[in-house]
Amino acid sequence: MSEKKVVVFIVEGPSDEAALGTIMKEYFSSNEVQFIVVHGDITLKDYVSDDSILKKINEQIEGIKSRYRYSQEDFIKVIHIVDMDGVYIPDMDIIEADVEKIQYYEDHIDTKSTSIIVERNRRKGDILYKLRKTGKVNGIPYRIYFNSCNLEHVLYGELKDYSDEEKQILSDDFAEKYEGKSDEFIEFISASNVAVPGTYQNTWDYIEKDKNSLNRHTNMHLIFE
Repeated sequence: MSEKKVVVFIVEGPSDEAALGTIMKEYFSSNEVQFIVVHGDITLKDYVSDDSILKKINEQIEGIKSRYRYSQEDFIKVIHIVDMDGVYIPDMDIIEADVEKIQYYEDHIDTKSTSIIVERNRRKGDILYKLRKTGKVNGIPYRIYFNSCNLEHVLYGELKDYSDEEKQILSDDFAEKYEGKSDEFIEFISASNVAVPGTYQNTWDYIEKDKNSLNRHTNMHLIFE
């Protein structure tokens, strides 16, 4: 049995952990912080559905549990951070274009197959709805927080297709900038130019509207309330 209680973060990629890891470990220093990097979007992996998503998330937690020999009582919360990827935009703003891979803009998405993205958005939207309505995963308090259009957009202020290498450099710089200054990070993430105001429910209602899931928004500030 560990002395400290465990806070689990689920993130999409290693650069997300690199950017946020030290900040979260400082803020939650009276607890043990564990990051689960799912290497991609768990809401879209392996044909997951709104029926099976909680099982998928629980499998991730079970993995950490057995690796570190935690018991169920050691966990106090699961914080899940996801990219919005324009999931809620109107279908007419998904535009067929001569592109290698999907391109995000603040008012539309370019893709070589609109039907695939429309279907992806529908699926991901259903899964996100399920997750934001879920208060617990296997008895552990659970909350899901968003970055729009993605984490890089929110943290670095530009919506572009960053390479993995660029993401790593930016996230290392970001972590360094806020090292030992979690209060400054909270100030940054709570600023009105990125933070969606209101309750947890309000923030999700907002991101579902119009093109908000492409614009630069987050509700990560609620992690610290």
